[in-house]
Amino acid sequence: MFSKLYWATIPMALTCASYAQQVNLPYRDLPDPAPPVSWEAVTGLHVSFASADIRYKKGSPPDAGLQSEWKTKAWKGEQVHTQLLIWTTKPLNGVTVNVQPLQDGKGHAIPATASFVRYVMTDGLNKDGTGCGYRKTTDYDSSLVEDAIDIVKKQDIAANTTQPVWLSIKVPAATPEGIYHGVVKVGTVTLPYQVQVSAYTLPPASKWQYHLDLWQSPYAISRMHKVKDWSPAHFAAMKPYMKMLADAGQKVITTTLIYDPWNGQTEDIYGSMIKWTRQSNGKWSYDYTIFDKWVQFMLDLGIRKEVNCYSMIPWNLKFWYYDAAIGKDTFIVAKPGSAGYDAHWRPMLTDFVKHLKAKGWFSITTIAMDERTMEDMKWTIALIKSVDKDFKVSLAGSYHAEIESGLVDLCIASAEVMPAEVLAERKKRGDITTYYTYCHEGHPNTFTFSPPAEATWLSWYAAMKGFDGYLRWAYNSWVKDPLHDSRFRSWSAGDTYFVYPGMRSSIRFERLREGIQDYEKIRLLREKFTKENNTAKLQQLETLLSSFQLDALKTQSAADMVQKAQAGLNEF
Repeated sequence: MFSKLYWATIPMALTCASYAQQVNLPYRDLPDPAPPVSWEAVTGLHVSFASADIRYKKGSPPDAGLQSEWKTKAWKGEQVHTQLLIWTTKPLNGVTVNVQPLQDGKGHAIPATASFVRYVMTDGLNKDGTGCGYRKTTDYDSSLVEDAIDIVKKQDIAANTTQPVWLSIKVPAATPEGIYHGVVKVGTVTLPYQVQVSAYTLPPASKWQYHLDLWQSPYAISRMHKVKDWSPAHFAAMKPYMKMLADAGQKVITTTLIYDPWNGQTEDIYGSMIKWTRQSNGKWSYDYTIFDKWVQFMLDLGIRKEVNCYSMIPWNLKFWYYDAAIGKDTFIVAKPGSAGYDAHWRPMLTDFVKHLKAKGWFSITTIAMDERTMEDMKWTIALIKSVDKDFKVSLAGSYHAEIESGLVDLCIASAEVMPAEVLAERKKRGDITTYYTYCHEGHPNTFTFSPPAEATWLSWYAAMKGFDGYLRWAYNSWVKDPLHDSRFRSWSAGDTYFVYPGMRSSIRFERLREGIQDYEKIRLLREKFTKENNTAKLQQLETLLSSFQLDALKTQSAADMVQKAQAGLNEF
């Protein structure tokens, strides 16, 4: 009876197994809308290392960032990467990239992987330099852009085509310090590369302090994999995606208290993870089965710092429930502060507190809010605290001095200003303070057309500002056809997801993780130099960070800023 809001199912046009195979199968990129480019100056097959900061055009021979060899530095436990390019004037079938482990000549080795990068359709910013607002694809110059990191081992390459490859090296934590050499082979071409491993060790992601909060969409996964919501097949499909998120240092589990908290803004409407039932006698009952399964599932994957529950103030103030007296789903519309709102939420919060305490989750759970009117937020916080003074509240929105002290997790927009003394006091209390980007910021951002280094830049900015981390509203809120076309009706392309169906990562996601690693390295060096009372090294570190200002991106590229700062970081 509650199928719409709670036990919602997806039509099973395909079985789980067959569709899982489908999203994992090779696929073709969309045709390139760009006009043909001359390849007259190119002959045959070419292979070269290239810049991870450049999105190379599929239909053009590359002319920037090319290198015959690649050298980099890494901490033990760190993951580093670069791009390799294959371009050809003749069609090639079944191309493979052979990456041999790096060796130090003393019996120690470091594994490496190479993955083909795929092209997806993208658009651009609005005329005002932002990415918000409903849009028609015909209003923008759409183009193919490299982003998805594929899972196939062989790739056909058409004539007059550039094919990027993502080279990734994860240095094991037990790797001895030293210089390691390896080679990459494509056909008859062999390219050397080198990683210098330092004495420092980066702990595993589970030990990182960076507060990463990318909102998850279970419903997008059930759609793409054609499985029933919350079935064993659904959880099996979700596991690798959420494990990849945990391995990036994710700290927060996204949960929903109600049906459609964001008024249908995504391709897949969020259902309620709690079944609300108004019994015939007027009393309420709440079924937490789905909520419990989802939270425990994520906890088991290592995402265990916060459980954020959305939302007591949905955009449309519409609250669905099952009414046993009439035998169907219905809803009320109630504004915070009204008698109807209190009557609807107080019994639920009271029961929810009991349930969370019984599960042992109360201390890590927050009632989470988006930016709403001050009056509505004050009323809602007051109601939450009246039920239990220790109930935690979080907000992703603007900085408001009136309510700041009551928010254990506060995330503000990148351009928002929080007084330094307030941030210091929040740290002293142990509260979390992060920042977010969304469609409004043209730069820095993580659209599919954004400069890749901007995803790394984000965490350097967090370190400079003294923030605990970063929030983005969508980890995997996929559009209709995310493998081919990242454009969406409401925002610039790529705004709604970082990773692709079929467990494909992306250049944006890997560069974001790169920045998080940098943040952790900065944190560890700060701790070390502070303990040693090494003021000179501390000042050098702060000097590296000082350039990461939003206005600096108007005159400098994120790539130049990040490259310079990373080079300095690797000199400590």
